[in-house]
Amino acid sequence: MTQTSIPQNLASADLPDWLARLNPPQREAVLTTDGPVLMLAGAGTGKTAALTARLAWLLRRRLAWPSEILCVTFTNRAAREMRERVGHLIGPAVEGMPWLGTFHAIAAKMLRRHAELVGLTSNFTIIDTDDQLRLLKQLIQAEGIDDKRWPARQLAGLIDRWKNRGLNPADLDTLENESWANGKGQRFYTLYQDRLRALNACDFGDLLLHMLNIFRREREVLESWQQRFRYVMVDEYQDTNAVQYLWLRLIAQNRRNICVVGDDDQSIYSWRGAEVANILRFEKDFPGARVIRLEQNYRSTPHILGAASGLIAENSERLGKTLWTERDGGDRLRVIGVWDATEEARRVGDEIERLEREGCPLDAIAILVRAQFQTREFEDRFLQIGLAYRIVGGFRFYERAEIRDALAYLRLIASPSDDLAFERIWNTPKRGLGDKTLEKLHRFARSQALPMLRAAHDIADTDELPARARGTLIALVRDFARWRDSAATLTPAELARTMLDESGYSAALQAEHTTEANGRLENLSELARAMEEYETLSDFLEHVSLVMDNDANADEAKVTIMTMHAAKGLEFDQVFLPGWEEGVFPSQRSLDEGGLASLEEERRLAYVAITRARKRCTILHAANRRIYGQWTSSIPSRFVGELPGDHVEEETTLAGGASLWRAHWSEHSDPFADAARTNPSRVASRGPGWQRAATAPIDVVPRRVAEPSRSAASFAAKPRADLGIGARVFHDKFGYGVITGQDGNKLEIDFDNAGHKRVLDSFVKPA
Repeated sequence: MTQTSIPQNLASADLPDWLARLNPPQREAVLTTDGPVLMLAGAGTGKTAALTARLAWLLRRRLAWPSEILCVTFTNRAAREMRERVGHLIGPAVEGMPWLGTFHAIAAKMLRRHAELVGLTSNFTIIDTDDQLRLLKQLIQAEGIDDKRWPARQLAGLIDRWKNRGLNPADLDTLENESWANGKGQRFYTLYQDRLRALNACDFGDLLLHMLNIFRREREVLESWQQRFRYVMVDEYQDTNAVQYLWLRLIAQNRRNICVVGDDDQSIYSWRGAEVANILRFEKDFPGARVIRLEQNYRSTPHILGAASGLIAENSERLGKTLWTERDGGDRLRVIGVWDATEEARRVGDEIERLEREGCPLDAIAILVRAQFQTREFEDRFLQIGLAYRIVGGFRFYERAEIRDALAYLRLIASPSDDLAFERIWNTPKRGLGDKTLEKLHRFARSQALPMLRAAHDIADTDELPARARGTLIALVRDFARWRDSAATLTPAELARTMLDESGYSAALQAEHTTEANGRLENLSELARAMEEYETLSDFLEHVSLVMDNDANADEAKVTIMTMHAAKGLEFDQVFLPGWEEGVFPSQRSLDEGGLASLEEERRLAYVAITRARKRCTILHAANRRIYGQWTSSIPSRFVGELPGDHVEEETTLAGGASLWRAHWSEHSDPFADAARTNPSRVASRGPGWQRAATAPIDVVPRRVAEPSRSAASFAAKPRADLGIGARVFHDKFGYGVITGQDGNKLEIDFDNAGHKRVLDSFVKPA
């Protein structure tokens, strides 16, 4: 087929208004309908307008029936928006497009037509994450594997990663097989797939993997789908993973009328399985493909675009483009150096208050962080100054599950009568306690008007529960007694770290070996760091109560706080980017685990963050930051040094400032990147050019002796007056017996059939 920008029989005057309004590259992307097209769309260049116009054009020109176009998006929201936009352009014809949707939705619809080819029936069930974990736990327990050392969540993450890469159990190599339970990865993957098949079910990863397997094995099925779709269109192509890429390539190989839209410079989801290589090799996969660059930006000022373009130019793995705008003026990027994270939050808060006084609505302001733990300082500061904010893409710091769990432990240490706290953590992390144990605890606590922790102490000293449950409860009660006594000598932060360690909570997260678990550990570390500012545990818990009560009117304008990853696709007038220091951004964990490839993805993330700003972008870096409970002397991120000086305005009181480090990065090559290029096995090597200073703990809060503690054993027992030695009684579990001894509310009873037992008096009644 030959490629044409505008059909020869179509004059420019015949173009509809919605097409004529597009700029020349956008219009070219719409009208190039034959052959493969890569629409390389930079940030803010109107790629959605071009993509929807292309779909509308295909339908308007009747180049294909609605059912002959495959249009794939990543989210239901994107699919819905595209359908609505096309409907506005050409009317109701778009409603007849059955193949416009997300990867998973389309694959599920296909799979129901061919389910028998993978051992399923057409009414198969799609299980969610909870069901997946429950099923894997059953398999792990049935095989006698230690689920604490090899948790189901870790296995679920591995299986999901294998499926995203298009790997079946038989495709796993030795290294992949060894990645779980010392060489049992392949076996458990096989067991899991067999179990799903027996249940006539599949998980989300199966939807695409099953269809890929069918396409590979059943040539007639593949050819039928290749003939069905005259045109294939894909949004956000840079975010495709291996299985999505292989599935799309097979479908489009016959007609080759595939148009993909994406930006290699905005590929930031490798941790989800996305592979930037998919968009980089598009021209090799489809020889003769036309690459159309959308470079005119409609969002940001020249300085913002110049800074972002100069930064991303440092990446070697990219197709290349230059963003430009017709807008004039605008402020340079500000790079502000501060002393520590507290000053960082104060400075941002002051700036936002000034912007608000000048008429900037809070809804037009965003703070974008690299890691969720960074939000805590801003939340605390904004609470102090009464500045309304919202957390987007996650919970507010003190509302996150792991923080609520830790706070429940701390509340129960401070107040042993806090039954709500007890009910949250009594079996968190998992201790093997079941619902029946909790039911008996509730019944006894109500009958004796005792708090749950005290009830646990009393019932564990009887035969009411199985031996294992009794031992677990005794250990838990002793832990809380010990922690409460320790509160007299430990600072709140030290107490929190001790509790998280001794309770097994941190160990349970560490055992998961997942990105999500690592983030939760970072949040717990930040919680302990926050506690260092308070002299007593009660002072800190009171502060948290005030924060949690800070629920402003939902309709009120608020500053947006979110991660850089969550901000992709959004835009704001004013953007603040805190934490631009080595080890925070770029993330040290990413560098250690992924080498040069991860460094380039971190740089793409910086590019995404900067280009969220319409009018002004402010970058902040701190000379000192508390990480994992230790003060760390930091240097500005290498990304600060890579920003073009013509587009940057520096504000700092720190010696040398960002200009010193910009000179450093320009004069000294990055030893980490050099090592990764020449020897990939040394991806974790770091040279003296950016090595962080040694860390040392600093005790910034004076210790204060707390009030004398009252352990669980100090509660007074309440014996029943209507029961005495020699009385005959009945017990629901043990039957009839005679009381032979009494110690407070604990009875020694010789049961007729169950023998000698020690029970609580609330569980018996006179016979």
